[in-house]
Amino acid sequence: MATSAHAVTDTELRTEAADFGMWIFLTTETLFFGVLFFGYLISRIHFSAVFAAASRHTDLLLGTLNTGVLLTSSLTMAFAAANAESARKRPASRLLAATAVLGVAFLAIKAFEYYVDYAHHLVPGIDFAFAAPHAVGAAAFFWWYFAMTGTHALHLLIGIVIVLVMVYRLHRATRTDASLSLQITGLYWHFVDVMWIFLYPCLYLVART
Repeated sequence: MATSAHAVTDTELRTEAADFGMWIFLTTETLFFGVLFFGYLISRIHFSAVFAAASRHTDLLLGTLNTGVLLTSSLTMAFAAANAESARKRPASRLLAATAVLGVAFLAIKAFEYYVDYAHHLVPGIDFAFAAPHAVGAAAFFWWYFAMTGTHALHLLIGIVIVLVMVYRLHRATRTDASLSLQITGLYWHFVDVMWIFLYPCLYLVART
């Protein structure tokens, strides 16, 4: 009985420590993204009309499609964690793989969108062309657009790698280890998705609401 109680206590302590560590990490990441959002806000206030005009040149269809892709990936991640909690490793692995595939699909769509932006001369510092009265403000908008979406894409890429590692490790882990690891992975994945939910209206819906 004492051994069982000790095991339960040890598991609870590991869970609490892991959750606390991840929340600390996510807090620092929130502050990092917060700096980007604050800089974007200052620029938007300064170039409000131009930001609205520049936002119309973003691809609303692709941005909306990617929003749906990420929301779906959050759903598959949540189901994967639930299956791991119930020791259903095979369904959990499949759902994790689906989550990774959706993440890759998001990056592929975003890469195509970047290509379209380049083809339309909307990349500041490389090949940027915009109507003369609004060129400076539009360049500022697209600078923030690439900085913010590029940072988000990097975080998503890291998340995909972590998810794929989890797929590999899932069959070797105990039920407790699998559940705990997926909880931590899920927190990170949902954080990345939430950041996109804020980026989407800031970059795509400025002049469409």
